[in-house]
Amino acid sequence: MAFEYRKRLPGVEEILTELPVSPALAEVKQRRDREVTDIITGKSSKFLMVIGPCSADNEDAVCEYVARLSKLQARVKDKLMLLPRIYTNKPRTTGMGYKGMGHQPDPNEDPNIVAGLIAIRKMHIRALGESGLSAADEMLYPGNYPYLEDVLSYVTIGARSVENQEHRLTVSGLDVPVGMKNPTGGDMAVMLNSVRAGQSPHIFSYNGWEVATPGNPLAHCILRGAVSPFGHTLPNHHYEDIMFLRDLYAKAKPTALVNPAVIVDVSHANSNRQFREQPRVAQEVINSLKFAPDLRGFVRGIMVESYLVEGAQDVNGGVYGKSITDACMGWEDSEKFVLGVADQV
Repeated sequence: MAFEYRKRLPGVEEILTELPVSPALAEVKQRRDREVTDIITGKSSKFLMVIGPCSADNEDAVCEYVARLSKLQARVKDKLMLLPRIYTNKPRTTGMGYKGMGHQPDPNEDPNIVAGLIAIRKMHIRALGESGLSAADEMLYPGNYPYLEDVLSYVTIGARSVENQEHRLTVSGLDVPVGMKNPTGGDMAVMLNSVRAGQSPHIFSYNGWEVATPGNPLAHCILRGAVSPFGHTLPNHHYEDIMFLRDLYAKAKPTALVNPAVIVDVSHANSNRQFREQPRVAQEVINSLKFAPDLRGFVRGIMVESYLVEGAQDVNGGVYGKSITDACMGWEDSEKFVLGVADQV
């Protein structure tokens, strides 16, 4: 074997003991869990908005962004639930480039996984404590989930991970809503199969244990667009796409999938990776809901890429609050956008 074993990772209990969540914050997180669960199950009519940077690369900037989001949440609390997008691991199509704070806590230094696990937990706890908003994160590495289990109210499974057996089975043991994205090729049946796997009970190997899981009834779909074999983006946020997915849910066999729901990612291939197009995509989704009001019980929300400063920069760009991965909307446009959505849903 060519593996060089560099450091043994600290156990989950070791890091949780070093960085505990206070009883008061645990109560805030549980309340937020109930709120987002009620949206996914249809008990609440609020519209969910998962919004934040493409990747969380700087603790101070992320926490400032989430603090602003908290003030905005107070203004739209009757219509929207805002879930900060604090993504601490970044999937890379070629495996190259910045892989997120969990891998590389300082983008300008070498990877350090031990320091990364500590850094991402510290940032999530700080953001929760300063804003009162529990967050969403992408589960890129299933084995790392226990390090953040007590701070997250929502989890996403990305387009490159949604066909992976370990991701699907791990979802079956989570007790918070999990959005399963369509794969990069766009196959919705694959996405529905992932939801079924997540909703079903399993026995499997996880973090050195044989575990049994009950299934997660809160697993659901995320439409994020696709890319053709020729490299062309293929949006799937249109009325016809949403109706097609709803029909797939209805036809799911051998047993029905519970809590049929979809979140529409208005970035990525749905906006052709043009961050300024996100409001237009969201408006098309809202127009579909107005045209077919019964879809309102199926489309539960949207996902948005947004940060303090619009656009993107190189890792060494040095602009505080500007993405070093995918380009994002800036704060002023994001605030206007959130308020506009709140006025229409």
